[in-house]
Amino acid sequence: MPTKNKKTSGHYVDGFVLVVPKKNLNMYKEMATEAGKVWKKYGALDFKECVGDDLYPKQVVFPFPKAMKLKKGETVVFSFIVFKSRVHRDSVNAKVMKDPFMNDPKYKDKPMPFDMKRMCYGGFTVLVDA
Repeated sequence: MPTKNKKTSGHYVDGFVLVVPKKNLNMYKEMATEAGKVWKKYGALDFKECVGDDLYPKQVVFPFPKAMKLKKGETVVFSFIVFKSRVHRDSVNAKVMKDPFMNDPKYKDKPMPFDMKRMCYGGFTVLVDA
């Protein structure tokens, strides 16, 4: 039976799934907190970083740890940034990439606190906003 709720916000979301060593969570949180300020400064509507808590629910056949090939001592971080539209996302992200925080030389040779090779990212049009 089709749903009666056809409400959509028109918003656009960038979504990320990352593998972070648990020992790096504080470093990741610091970096993400600063990044969130930058995205919001340029117009992002919302910025969330969420660390895995219930990663093995019984009813799920293919949980995040399996999908992300999680190793001992690692966890999953699910992140998303909300924008007005894809055009707005592209505009905000272009400004963010030019921000001094994103190009600070003190971070140039520092390794990322997460596994870049196991990062998933994509842009999504909001289908339902209940």
